[in-house]
Amino acid sequence: MLKQRKIPLRFCIGCQEKKPKKELVRIVRTPSGDVVLDLTGKKPGRGAYICPLQTCLKQAIKGKRLEKNLQMPVSNELIAAIAALLDQKPEGEG
Repeated sequence: MLKQRKIPLRFCIGCQEKKPKKELVRIVRTPSGDVVLDLTGKKPGRGAYICPLQTCLKQAIKGKRLEKNLQMPVSNELIAAIAALLDQKPEGEG
């Protein structure tokens, strides 16, 4: 009998729900201090997970959870760039 693999769960900083890691998008602060969207989930740095939905992004920004998780202030230009990338990402992709 095959051993069942454990599915890694992560916490969405927007809706505050635990979901499988593959369903969420990772926003990472790289060691150089840049904040980027990590679609592979493997870039080095401090990460925060969020559902690929605009509503979750808005909730995370409103509660300043994105800044708190990344441990640095996030500019409005960066938030706009993340929102644009979330719009481009297909819902089924993960």
